[in-house]
Amino acid sequence: MGDTLEFNDIHTEVKGSWNDGRLRFSKQSVVYKSHKTGKVDSIPAPELSAAQWRRVCVGHGIKLATSTGHVYRYDGFKDTDFEKISAFFKSNYKVELAEKDMCVKGWNWGTAKFTGSLLSFDVNDSPVFEIPLASVSQCATGKNEVTVEFHQNDDAEVSLMEVRFYVPPNTGDDGSDPVEAFAQNVLSKADVIQATGDAVCIFKELQCLTPRGRYDIRIYPTFLHLHGKTFDYKIPYTTVLRLFLLPHKDQRQMFFVISLDPPIKQGQTRYHFLILLFSKDEELSLALNMSEDEVEKRYEGKLSKNMSGPLFEIVSRVMKALVNRKITVPGNFQGHSGSQCITCAYKASSGLLYPLERGFIYVHKPPVHLRFEEISCVNFARGTTTTRSFDFEIETKQNNQYTFSNIEREEYGKLFDFVNAKKLNIKNRGFKEGMKGAEGYSDSDEDQHDAYLERMKEEGKIREEGDGSDESEGDSGTDTPETKYISLSDSEADDGDSEEESKKKKPEKKPKKVVKEKKERKPRKEKKVKDPGAPKRPMSAYMLWLNGNRERIKSENPGISVTEISKKAGEMWKQLSKDRKEEWDRKAAEAKKQYEKAMKEYRESGGGAAPKKKGGKVEAKKKSGGEKEKKEGGNESFKSKEFISSEESSSESDHDRGSKRKVLLMMMMRRDISTSQVSQSITDGYSDQDFLLPCLQAHFYICFSIQTENLEIDG
Repeated sequence: MGDTLEFNDIHTEVKGSWNDGRLRFSKQSVVYKSHKTGKVDSIPAPELSAAQWRRVCVGHGIKLATSTGHVYRYDGFKDTDFEKISAFFKSNYKVELAEKDMCVKGWNWGTAKFTGSLLSFDVNDSPVFEIPLASVSQCATGKNEVTVEFHQNDDAEVSLMEVRFYVPPNTGDDGSDPVEAFAQNVLSKADVIQATGDAVCIFKELQCLTPRGRYDIRIYPTFLHLHGKTFDYKIPYTTVLRLFLLPHKDQRQMFFVISLDPPIKQGQTRYHFLILLFSKDEELSLALNMSEDEVEKRYEGKLSKNMSGPLFEIVSRVMKALVNRKITVPGNFQGHSGSQCITCAYKASSGLLYPLERGFIYVHKPPVHLRFEEISCVNFARGTTTTRSFDFEIETKQNNQYTFSNIEREEYGKLFDFVNAKKLNIKNRGFKEGMKGAEGYSDSDEDQHDAYLERMKEEGKIREEGDGSDESEGDSGTDTPETKYISLSDSEADDGDSEEESKKKKPEKKPKKVVKEKKERKPRKEKKVKDPGAPKRPMSAYMLWLNGNRERIKSENPGISVTEISKKAGEMWKQLSKDRKEEWDRKAAEAKKQYEKAMKEYRESGGGAAPKKKGGKVEAKKKSGGEKEKKEGGNESFKSKEFISSEESSSESDHDRGSKRKVLLMMMMRRDISTSQVSQSITDGYSDQDFLLPCLQAHFYICFSIQTENLEIDG
């Protein structure tokens, strides 16, 4: 058999709540460490006087009694653990592990026995239930009745408030009242704070950050009394878990932090930490309210009757002696500025993060203490608002996440080295080590994957495939409304008249009203007229695939709108395999070759000659004798090819009126013109009011379907 036995997932009851932890039996002691608080209970082996093995609600349990009167109970063992624990106790502790059965008869009449700090209610010498007297907050007596009240634990889902015992009305041998005797036995071991006698010392008007205010602190032998203008708190020393003494970043102040479990309460607010703020320059001379012999006997040289020095040193020294806990101070960590803390923000408040030897602590609002053993991993994240800072994220094994934000990038190198030295699991180690440089942090965004940027690059490549033909030809393709409509719907493979391209052209139109220099309008004047007889530009691989699969997408998604078809098709195209895409690329290449061949024949036959300009408006007309150009007044202002002139004849054909209606709607859909301009066109009589008003009321959020010469509203 080994020198130690270890058991995980062992539970102990703390004021009505189950806390899990790890229990270790060694030759020298029995040690239990709580996973929740990190508190360690150690029982020296020579003090063990009795041990019991019994069946409990969570498997099997062990009850240990010491010669000092303390009782410890641990549950969560398996039935097969009895033999090896019993053998270990015999060989190392010389204690017999006795089996004891609990009474499950359900009787409520029995005998109350006081054993150390435990009240046991027995029926026929078998315990029915046991009450740790340390959980008792008050004990009241009545006629033949004793009421025992308990401390409440916020972690317990259901809390036991009180238990009442009926005591028969008989007197003892010495004539004492059995009710009073019962109550005195309870109060002698109960955790009832009674301010009897004088305080050991008093500190006046100390500044407290949590709970906020100035308090007089009275130090008693067993508890701490905070007396403020509004609230009073009594804190037993048994609830103090840890003490911290932390220097402020300005090197002129000190934090003294007291960790509490259970916390102190103020209404519905719970304070797990008591934080005092001191100035380093403040001095104090203190005389304890005890004789020198009493001080020496009780505190064994840790305190002296008369003490003087900085206030924070006196307070921390007194608390260390009375609580009997070590004071934790920052370790070897030093930040970029030379201080032992890092300025950051947690939730909505700014504070200081202290890397300690065994954890992190953040002060002050709200205070957070994280031990290394409860940390699952840490993460260095880029700041959300600026590249001059970063976020430090800590994830615990209980799946709680703490984010400390707005840390200066100069602190990155120091913090990363500290975390690495403590062997904490860094979630994005590879990424951050690559980013770590001479400055400790990089301003560049190139080392971080940007999904949106990648998608834009992909769409740009698809557009380049569609725009790969000769750009000197100007606007290629047909000028029919149907072509424009397809461009608006399938924005992933736009052929030149997309919404994005129209937005880019807008800034070029703005200066025409103010600046009339020839060089500003030169690109417009050099633009060629689209010849209806010219070969049509070939479609890209994506457009060929879309035309071949449009009906299938509609059949698989009944009721899908035109814009949703485009979105769905884009997603399907991206998921298409490489082999399938190569098939459509070959078709697009063949179509391009045919287009180049047709374009060559078209140019050899005299097509593509530049027509003359007409006062800034280009117009090509075919006449009987060949292609001639007609000049009109050159003083007219420049007008867009899609502008509806008010000077044209009102006796135009129905075909022309229908074309204008379609062009006007497409311009409105692309937002090249405003609703007020459309309304003016209606007022001037150049459009059908019954046709356009429903479109205005839809606020451009309708889908259009063009079929031959009629425009039908789908959405």
